Amino acid sequence: MGIIERREREKEDMRNRIIDAAMEMFTTEGYEAASIRKIADKIEYSPATIYLYYKDKDELLYDVQAECFDILVQHFKKAAIAKDPYERLQQICTAYVKFGWEHPEMYDLMFTIKAPMNKVHENDSWKNADDTFGFFMRAIHECMELGLLRFDNIYQAALSIWSFGHGLVSLHNSCRMTIMQMSEEQLNVAIINANENYLKTIKK
Repeated sequence: MGIIERREREKEDMRNRIIDAAMEMFTTEGYEAASIRKIADKIEYSPATIYLYYKDKDELLYDVQAECFDILVQHFKKAAIAKDPYERLQQICTAYVKFGWEHPEMYDLMFTIKAPMNKVHENDSWKNADDTFGFFMRAIHECMELGLLRFDNIYQAALSIWSFGHGLVSLHNSCRMTIMQMSEEQLNVAIINANENYLKTIKK
């Protein structure tokens, strides 16, 4: 390995250490409570080292968010294995909702707080979600090609389905569903059933 290759590997290793430390801190202490100095202390480097890689905490969060999406798309690939596109879409939606309530801190970084999207506004592209959203969109496209959904526009279909799932996760994670007076187990079953029943209402 040459000097240039070794330096590039060392830079990548350091970037990964920073991201891993930030991920742990953001999901345990919360984004607002975390700071570049605290993250630097965690990896036993100075804040100046982190600023060599990231101009601010929002930019660092964007890369942490990318890691979260990599985890979500792996959930999709593991859960959504049906050959029938409608069944696969159901599996994707169920995996999305389960991910949301099993990993609420990650979900918050991905879909709730605005901070990581500040980088998107600069570049006008949200590449972090490309693989995950693409996986979702391909299933919808296949369903529409076979005339299985009550939509004429793929983006209307995607927005409708995604919004319903996001609403369920958000209500659950913000504890707003306590009004239902159900046990956690009953609530989880009800959420999955609601998600599946919604998909049935938009099937032709």
